[in-house]
Amino acid sequence: LGEDYLLGVHIADVSNYVQEGSALDIEAKKRGNSAYLINVVLPMLPESLSNGICSLNQGEDRLTLSCVMRVSREGEITDHEICESVIRSSHRMTYTEVQRLLTDKKAAKECEPELLQLLKGLHKVSKAIRRNRIRRGAIDFDFPESEITLDDKGQPVSIQARQANDATRLIEDCMLSANETVARHFSALGIPMIYRNHGLPDPERVAELLELLRSLGVSFRASKAGITPRDVQRLLKKVKGRPEEALVSMLTLRSMQRAAYGEKNAGHFGLAAPYYLHFTSPIRRYPDLLVHRIIRHVLRGRMNEDRRVHYEDLLHGTAEHCSVTERAAEEAERECEKLKKAEYIGEHLGEVFSGRVSGMLENGFYVELPNTIEGYVPILSMEDDRYVFLKESYEIRGERTGTAIRIGDEVSVMAVSVNPFARTIDFALVREKTPEEKTHRAGRHGSTKARRGKPAVS
Repeated sequence: LGEDYLLGVHIADVSNYVQEGSALDIEAKKRGNSAYLINVVLPMLPESLSNGICSLNQGEDRLTLSCVMRVSREGEITDHEICESVIRSSHRMTYTEVQRLLTDKKAAKECEPELLQLLKGLHKVSKAIRRNRIRRGAIDFDFPESEITLDDKGQPVSIQARQANDATRLIEDCMLSANETVARHFSALGIPMIYRNHGLPDPERVAELLELLRSLGVSFRASKAGITPRDVQRLLKKVKGRPEEALVSMLTLRSMQRAAYGEKNAGHFGLAAPYYLHFTSPIRRYPDLLVHRIIRHVLRGRMNEDRRVHYEDLLHGTAEHCSVTERAAEEAERECEKLKKAEYIGEHLGEVFSGRVSGMLENGFYVELPNTIEGYVPILSMEDDRYVFLKESYEIRGERTGTAIRIGDEVSVMAVSVNPFARTIDFALVREKTPEEKTHRAGRHGSTKARRGKPAVS
């Protein structure tokens, strides 16, 4: 299209198979969403849909709803069309395969020229969209996710940090663009819709953050009208690579409200998007399924007054319910992850790890290992001094030695205990001994040798 790109996002039309008021629909609404518990999925809809007729299998025709967008070289969406469609996927690929084709020259040479050209073009569109989103102030905390591998008995054998790459970002950029475009389109039409809203940060927590920044010597001034996404973006960029980066990122994230569903559009603060909803995952999120159902009514000219009133009455309760089920699923996923991490460390008690201080409490601090496992170090376990928590500087300091421990500090810790039922891990700080101390017997925890063999942090 001249200097522009044509980007199509095609989503399986689940609403065609899940009719409102059917047994499938009632159960899907009750669940609200799918939950992903490491190696177990609690699906919103039956597998015969998700892996069958609603799966965009290679070489098979599938009913879809499409959002086709015209994207400028600057990453702006200048025109769009939302329509019912039928697509036949010519290639089904994994993130790993796409990443290899984008970064490995040898793999790229062996790829079909037409497919490689499409992937490279899509990669250019993705980068343009992302640059545009960053320009307007979208926030990216970029915290790594945990990748936990279990054996056939359900025991964790490997835990690693999984970082985003070009392939995952490419899909994310396309999906976010479609979500925004659909939200903007139907908001302008005044059609009843369920939106994904992310409100302004909590004023009290923002005040606490600003006070802490002053104590750290980080100069920062929010906009006069209140903190904006661009302000947050500027702050994170300012502390990137500095010792206080982890602390500022964590407290900035905590100052944010939770995103939630609502029948009125209120914009998405984190994405710096004035319009936003969920359109791209109707097989695993009920709000997306409801969005698809409404879109089909509009496209087919069936959004009459009775149906409009019906959705206006339906949306508020559905939005609240789906926000609750989403939080329940997220909590279950977190607790399952914490359990497997505790079980993993339980097999490595007595070993010493390197990590970073990731959180502070009055009675101790948290240390996160490079593989995302986090454990707690109680102040009372540190017997070389009397340590106290100083709230004004957000640090733990020894009264006799003046030794300070701050978020972001690199430390060595020993795994001393776990409680799988409470899903907790306790570490003990391992302080490097002076030459004089090394001539004496080891202290309370120093006499425990680290096990040999493969490293626990994989």
